[in-house]
Amino acid sequence: MSTTQHRLADFVRGFTQVVDAASGDESRILRDGRKLVADLVRQDDWLPEEFAKPDPQYYQQYLLHCDPQERFSVVSFVWGPGQKTPIHNHTVWAIIGMLRGGEKAESFVQSDEGQPMRFVGIEDLQPGDVETLSPTTGDIHKVSNLHDDMVSISVHVYGGNIGRIHRHVFDADKSTTKPFVSGYSNVVREISGVPV
Repeated sequence: MSTTQHRLADFVRGFTQVVDAASGDESRILRDGRKLVADLVRQDDWLPEEFAKPDPQYYQQYLLHCDPQERFSVVSFVWGPGQKTPIHNHTVWAIIGMLRGGEKAESFVQSDEGQPMRFVGIEDLQPGDVETLSPTTGDIHKVSNLHDDMVSISVHVYGGNIGRIHRHVFDADKSTTKPFVSGYSNVVREISGVPV
């Protein structure tokens, strides 16, 4: 097993232990999992090139690992210069660690239908930074590459198989929603040593 696979496999084992020990306690998963994500993104020598490739038109969401019970998934997000998401939610907790480049996350709160969404802040992530999201504390945001001239990469851990979860994109002017399922940019396979 290469250094690449060892680092990710060690992370997956550690995160599995966190989820097992937490027995569904989201705050504990976010607290303990945040430390593991911070350790993972502290070193930028483990992500294989095939999971770091940008697309000229769309950001890429590559599945790196999905827990066999779908309690969590690990994804690399690859942002081409200037690429961004629509405003969206997750419906599950998330831990986001910045590996390369930078991201801007703009947070929103949904208003009554027909009313504009309320903007609640911006957070910029630089390499090594980690943030957490949860539906209980607010998980509606728009994310963009901080850079117009370089690729940025972040690693996301979600409380479920995020590529299969039914979520929503939002119209900022009217607070209306449209359902979507994101899927993944890669043919789903496993690099951490545990089959999907």
